[in-house]
Amino acid sequence: MDSDSDPFDYGLLEGGDDSSSEASLDEAEEEDDNSSSEASVDNQEEDWLADLQRIRENNSITSRIHGRGEHNFLHNMTDEEWEELGRDMSNNTHLEDVHLDDGALNDHKISFLFRGLTKSNSIEDINFCSNALSVQGVRSMVPFLQNAANFSSMYLVYNNLLSEGFNELFRALRNNPIEILNCSYCGICSIQIDIASFPRNLTYLMLNGNKISTDGCRVLAKLLQEEDSTLAHLQLRKNKIGDEGVAILVDALQNNKSLGTLDLRGNDGISKQGQILLLKLVNDISCIKATLQSNHTLRYLNDKCIIRDGYPLNVDEEIQKQINFATKINRNHDGNPDAAGREKVIQTQLHSARRSELADLQGVDHSVFSEIDALQLPEVLALVGRSHGQGELYVALKSVVMGLFSSVNMIECIQQERDFHAAKVEELDAKLATMKEAAVAVRNQVDMVFQSNKRRRQT
Repeated sequence: MDSDSDPFDYGLLEGGDDSSSEASLDEAEEEDDNSSSEASVDNQEEDWLADLQRIRENNSITSRIHGRGEHNFLHNMTDEEWEELGRDMSNNTHLEDVHLDDGALNDHKISFLFRGLTKSNSIEDINFCSNALSVQGVRSMVPFLQNAANFSSMYLVYNNLLSEGFNELFRALRNNPIEILNCSYCGICSIQIDIASFPRNLTYLMLNGNKISTDGCRVLAKLLQEEDSTLAHLQLRKNKIGDEGVAILVDALQNNKSLGTLDLRGNDGISKQGQILLLKLVNDISCIKATLQSNHTLRYLNDKCIIRDGYPLNVDEEIQKQINFATKINRNHDGNPDAAGREKVIQTQLHSARRSELADLQGVDHSVFSEIDALQLPEVLALVGRSHGQGELYVALKSVVMGLFSSVNMIECIQQERDFHAAKVEELDAKLATMKEAAVAVRNQVDMVFQSNKRRRQT
């Protein structure tokens, strides 16, 4: 899944175009329209009641229940009826999707619904978007969230959770198998969660349109630094994140191997300096080693420019172009970071024009060839020619390579000659040591004979 598509945005209204209605409609047509609308409402209520009956009977035909705030029959349900519905849902083994959005619920109704709905072995998806739910609504859901065996996704967009509600929600999800959580536009300012209680299977976390700032980034950074982090998709659009928050996230992502999408669009506080930090995260051009050690997991990073009033918002197009180039390489080598690193070296470090652009953006003022051993130049030359053709870099290398090879050959010859003479010296030293030992032995023998003759004369 990529950030070009937004399957997590909810609340879109459906309806016709008012301009299509004609003022000249006669009275009969208006009556027909009214009758059709009333029939549609009646059908919706009949469908709702039929679904409730099938849920109560544990009928496998109904695996989804959907109600919206525009349905008046939902507002007429009593507290006892909501609690009864919750019990029926708890006992049902086929119900998978529960969508009650756009004002279908509030804190009061949800408290009765979850008096009955305390567990489930079948419910996988809940959508309670646009219900003005607060921390009280979250507390009502806690028993269910702690006992939902196959729960996988929850959408709470456009509610009033605030920081307190979000933090309580996370604590309730500690041992839940949830994979997708969307709490966008919920008034969240701070994140105060124990990393140890983070849902172990959470893969997608959407927190767009909140008020998360640097402090919130610190908590998220701790999560991203966990060795067993499962988070693959993090949306933080339209928050209060600035360059300091970016720096914290970039540092946490240096060694992260799970996050494939980081969406920071629409954060007004991110300047060009913050964008350069993001660029260096995915392709640090300061040296070949830095390029190889860049992040090769991120597949999408801040990949769209938010347009406001017809103008791009705080996005440097050149920087974003280079970020997109690096993340495209990551996508092309998804699951093989070593290959992505090598490709970045070839396509940026060994591409003179592209490296020049990156070096200007990142403030790098030295040549890449100061890092390359002379003995590696034939391979580098072949690689440049194969990847970039007979370009400027190839011609420049070729013009000096013979002289470099001559120097290399001369060095090798001198080294070989030195090694030969060193071996000879070692051989001569061994012969000399043997001769010295022999001389000492002869001298000792002579001394023994002399001493023996001397003693005989004395006697």
